[in-house]
Amino acid sequence: MLTEKNRKGEKSSLHTYIARLALENKVKGDNSFQIPPDLPREFQEPGAAFVSLKKRGALRGCIGTIYPTKKNLLEEIAANALSAGLRDPRFPPVSAAELNDLDYSVDVLTEPEKVEDIAELDPQIYGVIVRSGSRSGLLLPALEGVDTVDLQLSITRQKAGIAPDEPVEIFRFRVKRYY
Repeated sequence: MLTEKNRKGEKSSLHTYIARLALENKVKGDNSFQIPPDLPREFQEPGAAFVSLKKRGALRGCIGTIYPTKKNLLEEIAANALSAGLRDPRFPPVSAAELNDLDYSVDVLTEPEKVEDIAELDPQIYGVIVRSGSRSGLLLPALEGVDTVDLQLSITRQKAGIAPDEPVEIFRFRVKRYY
C-alpha cells in the first residue's frame, strides 16, 4: 500500500498521500498524476470527502463534497485537494514555496441524514449542514473551539449567509478523519 511520512515524520494515510501528491504535482507543473490501478476496495467506490490544509497550525484551505462527484473516492480526494489548495476563495493559491509547510487531513463523510431535533446533534461526533432555500453551509465535526451545538449551528448559518432567525433544514453526518 502507498504511504509516506508527513512533515512531522509520522506515517500518513493513503488518503492524505493522494491529496498531497495531487496538489504538489499540480503546483510544481507536473500533470502526470495518476490514480494507482491497485486501489484497496474502499477507494474504488464513490465517496464524499473534504480535504483540509494547514500551514503551521492555521487553516490554509478546506474544500470538499457533501455527495460523491467522481467515480471513486481517491479521484474525489485528489480533486478536492486541488480545490483546497488552488481555489478556496478565502486564500490565495498555494505556492511551491509553501508545499513543505502544509499538513493535510482528509475527512470521508457518511451520507447526511435529516435532523428533526437538535438534541440529535453533538459537535464532537457529527458535522452539520444547514439549508434554507438555495443557501447551505457545512461544518465538519470535532473542530477546535466548537464545543456546543448552538455554536456549531451559528457558525454554519453564518457560512451560508442564513440569519439566526431564519428557518432551516438541518442534516448531520459523521466523518472518518485521516492525517
